[in-house]
Amino acid sequence: MGVRHVEPYTEEWLRQPALYVSRVVEALGAEATDWWEGPCDPRAVTILLTGGDALVWDEESGWRRGRYVSGDRELCTVLADARYLGGGLLPRPERVPSAIADARAGVGNSTAWRPCYRSYRHYRDGFDLALNGYHAYAEA
Repeated sequence: MGVRHVEPYTEEWLRQPALYVSRVVEALGAEATDWWEGPCDPRAVTILLTGGDALVWDEESGWRRGRYVSGDRELCTVLADARYLGGGLLPRPERVPSAIADARAGVGNSTAWRPCYRSYRHYRDGFDLALNGYHAYAEA
């Protein structure tokens, strides 16, 4: 089986993060109340959490948690008191709940400083192949 490249800005490419994020939502269980894919450049996803917090993922800086202020499928999500969870762009979904707890406590790898692991403009840097791994997992 060869490596399959997904052309940027196609519907398939825009939806690539959904399977990864759905696994994170599953790991969060009842703590996740809703989620949506946000606008592009970079691709982003928001997960609403119980208690008025939200978790936002984007393809440049990974996950951050904060108090939900605004945002929807058309507008970027705004968080107050955001802390980046660390652990790279695609930490294991089962690791995300404990990373959130660390961020709430201000410990562990969490930081208020935005990391930049990659640029969304780098279409062939291997990141999309990592996202495709979640598609392969779902199809297995």
